[in-house]
Amino acid sequence: MMRARRTRHQSLHHWSATLRRMLSPRTWVTRHAQVALESLGRLYRNPLATLMTAAVIGIALAMPASLYLLLNNLDRLSGSWDGQASLSVFLKDTVPGAVAGKLVDRVRGWPEVAEVTLVTPEQALEEFRQRSGFADVLDTLDENPLPTVLLVSPAQDHADPQSAAAMQNRLQALPETELAQLDLQWVQRLSAMLALAQRGVLLIGALLALAVLLVVGNTIRLEIQNRREEIVVTKLIGATDGFIRRPFLYSGTWYGIIGALLAWLLVETGFWLLSEPVRQLVELYQGSFQLQTLPFVLLLVLLAGGILLGLLGSWLAVWRHLGAIEPS
Repeated sequence: MMRARRTRHQSLHHWSATLRRMLSPRTWVTRHAQVALESLGRLYRNPLATLMTAAVIGIALAMPASLYLLLNNLDRLSGSWDGQASLSVFLKDTVPGAVAGKLVDRVRGWPEVAEVTLVTPEQALEEFRQRSGFADVLDTLDENPLPTVLLVSPAQDHADPQSAAAMQNRLQALPETELAQLDLQWVQRLSAMLALAQRGVLLIGALLALAVLLVVGNTIRLEIQNRREEIVVTKLIGATDGFIRRPFLYSGTWYGIIGALLAWLLVETGFWLLSEPVRQLVELYQGSFQLQTLPFVLLLVLLAGGILLGLLGSWLAVWRHLGAIEPS
């Protein structure tokens, strides 16, 4: 009887030690690392199918990321032009140059004005000759048809649309003014269109996220069906649902990671191809602008989004189809 008690005590001690090892943090991390590497190895052994699935996920993630980045660059470009925007004051033909010079000094003294530039008809004609390519046609003109122009830049605290509109009315009321035009209006329209486009990007991103969930879920569903016999045998020897579920969840996670990296590569390549044509186009307007690619924070968001969508898609597939497989 003492021997039986000793044997029972040793057995309980053995199972207790085994349970402590299984529940220790180091063992938990080791087991998850083994399953993660094993899942990655399965994907590596089927490179074509893995690449096709990851490519679909990458394209779906790259589209909203590219649109968001494109709108962000347009917003930066409009913001830089916004700071350079001014009011163009076209003077009457009867205003002589001396009066125009005195008008420049008077307007420059206004508190809401930062800078005033006088463009004479001769300067305007020469600039138009250089940029238009119609030099031969302009040489046939009997007289210069261009008026004297004042380029008025508002001060920083008067650059909002209401203050700029008030300044336009004040300039228009001057007796020397033929027309005062606010060059800022097109920038405001562009900002409104960008705000509308950003809402559209959010909608497109939501739809493509749903597509990623469906792609990952269907891929994991097919993998579950292909490993049906293995799952049945594993359940027969007493494996828990968490143990069986874990490899499929890691497979979905790897799909998300690979898809996010492919999306980053597609976005970077596309904007690299566009950077030089955009630079040349901006230089034609006497500007300087460089396309901004994916910042590090947005790259982390893209990677986290891919992991989350891959994990969620695989979880839905496992929750829907794994429970239906039971040993007969």
